[in-house]
Amino acid sequence: MSETVILVIEDEADIRELVEYNLKREGYQVISARSGLDGLELAEQKMPTLVLLDLMLPDVDGLTVCRRLKSTPATQKIPVVMLTAKTEEADIVSGLEIGADDYITKPFSPRVLIARLRAVLRRDTGDSSEAQEVIYAGEIRIDSGRHETTVSGKRIELTSTEFRLLYLLAGRPGWVFSRDQIVDAVRGDDTIVTDRTVDVHIAGLRKKLGPKGKQIETVRGVGYRFREE
Repeated sequence: MSETVILVIEDEADIRELVEYNLKREGYQVISARSGLDGLELAEQKMPTLVLLDLMLPDVDGLTVCRRLKSTPATQKIPVVMLTAKTEEADIVSGLEIGADDYITKPFSPRVLIARLRAVLRRDTGDSSEAQEVIYAGEIRIDSGRHETTVSGKRIELTSTEFRLLYLLAGRPGWVFSRDQIVDAVRGDDTIVTDRTVDVHIAGLRKKLGPKGKQIETVRGVGYRFREE
């Protein structure tokens, strides 16, 4: 726990101090920034374990910060959790589409905040009960131990959530998973998501898999399944 460093990018002093207090009380190391540009600089310098990012910032907005973090090789694998007062689904979807791992809306409970961050950290470190193995699905290779996915020998970059989603579906080809089952298996019981959130991750995964993305089939009224070639 002592080696877990969380970067908080939040311009509102009261919220920033509340978050810092609760994270430190749980044993996390905390660094903070009051603006998007300062946050980007700290992320590159300190390489935190996780970034808690407010979307409404005074200089560079949070979506831009997230996009830059996820497009920079040095920081693209750092989990990003959005913190926002916006409740519109479009804003949440936009963040998830560019690589954010989860979101928390204001006002929030400190206990919920800690639980959600722990869930993301567990997913990122691979701390789960699932066996570490390699799954072969035609030309798709999914290495759980290395957290690596290749298609026709070419490595593709997936977010933590996309990787777990692919691992779940490809691990049981032909099996239909409901959205609720996907939420429980991929994002954790202590994380609240919507059906639309699952759809966004499916769409992003299909796009990254290219032509092989067609193997992820929609079963209307039920959920999704992975079709063997």
